[in-house]
Amino acid sequence: MLEPGNNGTLLVRTPGLSRFNEIGHGFFSRHGGVSQGELASLNIGTAVNDDPDLVRENRLAIAKAMGADRLAFVKQVHGKEVVVLDSAPDKSPDPLWQTNLEADAIVTNLPGVFCAVAVADCQPILLYDPEKKAVGAVHSGWRGSLQNIAAHAVDAMVRAFGCNPAGMVAAIGPSLGACCAEFIHYRTEIPENFWKYKDEKDHFDFWALTRDQLTAAGLESQNIDCANICTKCTPEHFFSYRASRAAGRFAGVIGLKPA
Repeated sequence: MLEPGNNGTLLVRTPGLSRFNEIGHGFFSRHGGVSQGELASLNIGTAVNDDPDLVRENRLAIAKAMGADRLAFVKQVHGKEVVVLDSAPDKSPDPLWQTNLEADAIVTNLPGVFCAVAVADCQPILLYDPEKKAVGAVHSGWRGSLQNIAAHAVDAMVRAFGCNPAGMVAAIGPSLGACCAEFIHYRTEIPENFWKYKDEKDHFDFWALTRDQLTAAGLESQNIDCANICTKCTPEHFFSYRASRAAGRFAGVIGLKPA
């Protein structure tokens, strides 16, 4: 399940994306960082009462593990907006780039610029077009899933980079599985057209929903991997908000290796 990074981190990679040597990708576990207590140790969340200096050190560790020139983050808001990076974010030598733009996906075709999302039960979804050499990282919580953020990211890559969804590869990272995704108020929270993803215990299979949304966006089903790791079931390896409300955030990252 977990494989070592090059600096003490541990991460999950998926077979589909691992075929391409020109990119780096990974879903980082909570191991290998410097945060303490319930946030131990590789927390990258900035809104969980962690020391900002420790969060920065953790983010730098991820950038180093990926070999990234820049590690780019957006301000996640459980929506459907996508940030397109088609030119260098700025001229700063700082390897970390954080925009105040509110979005839940970030896409780019810039070598060395790695896209990152922060999650703890929400789905980290990674996208790659090997023809157009463009990547994307998506934060898809249940609210984002209902707004089809994954398809919005695919569409942004089509419009910005000329990607063909049929040739794209996707990976769904560790997140809340159907085993634990109980929604007792689903009748008021989730529109009825999504109830087909519910079992008799009021648990929803958002992995299946994401697969369906990606295939509806044009991806081939055989090009969509799922880690099939439930974060609530594995809090020893991944932060989970449902397992602990004081949870940190772990990273899903993808990028084109520096030229």
